[in-house]
Amino acid sequence: MRSLLALGIFFTASAHATTTSGKFTALSFNVAGLPSILQSNDVNGSKTENAGEIGTYFAKYGYDIIHMQEDFNYHAYIYATDNHAYRTATSGGAAIGSGLNTVSNYDWVDFTRSKWNTCSDASGSDCLTPKGFTFMRWNPSTGVYIDFYNIHADAGTEDGDETARNSNLQQVADYIDTWSTGNAVVVMGDTNSRYTRSADTGIRVFQSQNGLSDAWVNLERSGVYPTAGADAILCDNPSTVETCETVDKVLYRGSKIVALSASSFDYNGEKFLNTDSAYLGDVLSDHNPVLVNFTWTMSSSLRQSEFSGGPHGTWFSDLPNMPSSPKASVLTFSGSSRLDAVGVKLTDGTSFSHGGTGGTAKSLTLGSGEHWITTELCTGQYNNQTRNFYIKATTSAGNTLEAGTATDSCTTYTADSGYAVVGFMGQDGDEIDQLALIYAPY
Repeated sequence: MRSLLALGIFFTASAHATTTSGKFTALSFNVAGLPSILQSNDVNGSKTENAGEIGTYFAKYGYDIIHMQEDFNYHAYIYATDNHAYRTATSGGAAIGSGLNTVSNYDWVDFTRSKWNTCSDASGSDCLTPKGFTFMRWNPSTGVYIDFYNIHADAGTEDGDETARNSNLQQVADYIDTWSTGNAVVVMGDTNSRYTRSADTGIRVFQSQNGLSDAWVNLERSGVYPTAGADAILCDNPSTVETCETVDKVLYRGSKIVALSASSFDYNGEKFLNTDSAYLGDVLSDHNPVLVNFTWTMSSSLRQSEFSGGPHGTWFSDLPNMPSSPKASVLTFSGSSRLDAVGVKLTDGTSFSHGGTGGTAKSLTLGSGEHWITTELCTGQYNNQTRNFYIKATTSAGNTLEAGTATDSCTTYTADSGYAVVGFMGQDGDEIDQLALIYAPY
């Protein structure tokens, strides 16, 4: 059989989102899925039936992305009645899995699970099950990526609990600095933290270290964070007001590519009540679900392509060091059997280079008014991992530069009118594992 490459058949992808703005709804919900023998959560009704009702509500409301915590032993009942197109596979019941799962109307890439480095049984049995956080690069529109984190931190208020919880949240903050550099980010979940607790210092690290804003603080408190050591601002369940504070939080930031704004905040518990006649109107979980409506807008100055390759190697992004009005002047690629390295030098002297030292380096100097417009990337399997094997750049003047070895799996990325390639983001090691292109107007 002749290959698609031999037949001249390729996949094509636009440079960035054909839609430059949009909206999405994000819900964080601790679904109280620990076995009844371990924790009743003081919620009436059968946990099996309650889980099924929760899934029914997920399907009814159709929120775009839903992060669940404590989705342990009744996970299948939620999924049986929910109809979201994209779902994470469970990592197991209590004592085996983390209880963290997501359902979504849109797909994602690069999903990972991480266990906490520190846990504490001072006030309970937090070390019984491998709690932690999940990461996914969520893709609500072509060329639009938002890094979503789902977290469930250590509970309790004993000294050991506070130490463990602050360590948990610091672990996520450090992960964001490593794996979400340059990206829009949303952190959702059961932080088990309150801003009013003096010892809960970890929750504030997302603002101080990662530049995240709290949707509740921004929308319900005019951006003023509660004072540490002040009286707790407790919520009823379900809560009929949004001015109180729960441990379930939604934090976010935009990027140079995607502006992100929270437009509304709601404790959504009144929409998740029991319909069984014996427990009519009772809550289905001991936590208020938190709903935030977001709007996103693509930047007119920087855009990105879809990703090519697999989620291996170390994350890199040229966005934090991108100068204003960037324009490429020299392209440099290295490759042999596979794509080893990519680089670009800008007209102001800024240079970006990623990958390893293997292969033969080739360069192309762009002429005055010449721009890198089209890119062909081919992927393949090496050591059971998907990598980029080949790149071919074509300029507005018809000049080309290529490196590596073409495969049967190729995609052509073409910049929209008036845009050109000026940098990269992705993952690398000795070679280029994953690659996306950064575009700017010329």
